[in-house]
Amino acid sequence: MAGLVLFAERVDWHSRSLLAAIKARGHTARVISLKACGFAVGETAHGLLLPGFADDLPDACFVRSVPAGTLEQVTARLGVLHALREMGVRVMNDARAIERCVDKSATTFLLARAGLPTPRTLVLEDRAAAQMIIDAAPGDSVLKPMFGAQGRGLMRLAPKARLPEAEEVGGVYYLQDFVSAPSGTGPSGTHEDFRVFVVGGQAEAAMARRGTSWITNIHQGATGVEVAAEGQLADLAVRAAAAVGASYAGVDLIADSEGRLTVLEVNSMPAWRGLHDATGRNMAEPLAAHLVAEPVAA
Repeated sequence: MAGLVLFAERVDWHSRSLLAAIKARGHTARVISLKACGFAVGETAHGLLLPGFADDLPDACFVRSVPAGTLEQVTARLGVLHALREMGVRVMNDARAIERCVDKSATTFLLARAGLPTPRTLVLEDRAAAQMIIDAAPGDSVLKPMFGAQGRGLMRLAPKARLPEAEEVGGVYYLQDFVSAPSGTGPSGTHEDFRVFVVGGQAEAAMARRGTSWITNIHQGATGVEVAAEGQLADLAVRAAAAVGASYAGVDLIADSEGRLTVLEVNSMPAWRGLHDATGRNMAEPLAAHLVAEPVAA
């Protein structure tokens, strides 16, 4: 293979790790920003503008990030990924999986449709109707931003709590039942959930994320502790990634008050530095192997 692409905005620790893992397998990849790509119908043989490729197409692409922008800019960037897939280029992850995971309501719908346990979820635009749901809720609810990440913007609301105005939530109220974990979850009563990293239909590594807050994201101060990526934890994570069509994913799960696992979210462009710190395993290895379609050594 001579034409691998890493779509990224900067060469950070993740990008360097992936580039090194690809090189170790005898291949090279060039880093390209999706901002620099576009359509060139009638100008190139394939109708795309891909810096450094002219009339050729990449053999495979890895999407580390899709840069933020206007609706028009993001649509055009995803359009390039859609086009690559339509022309038979392997894309990890492709635009369909990214769109499904960025939109948390679509993720939840697909998880439930696949028969996976996930919290009761209601997504609606009318604030009065959303307030009625909160007022009648049997327990706490979580209000999530539709396009949020890294634990930012989450609100835990008690029954009858006042909802923020529509403009504060982008005009959409995404509400989920708060999952009450078993009493004293984790050491010294810390809060705990799980992150499982899935690559090519296999759970490669997992960690428990423990912190003093119910928001257990590593970026919010939680600590990662290695756990076995096996059993029901692995099975649910693999099925969740498949439900959204992701070649690789970071799947978040939590145990409820009865100890039953439920899937919270699926991230289609997950970071893995925290997982590396917790487990000693660099997910760049299985990611590179899957990208070039080579088996991972046992």
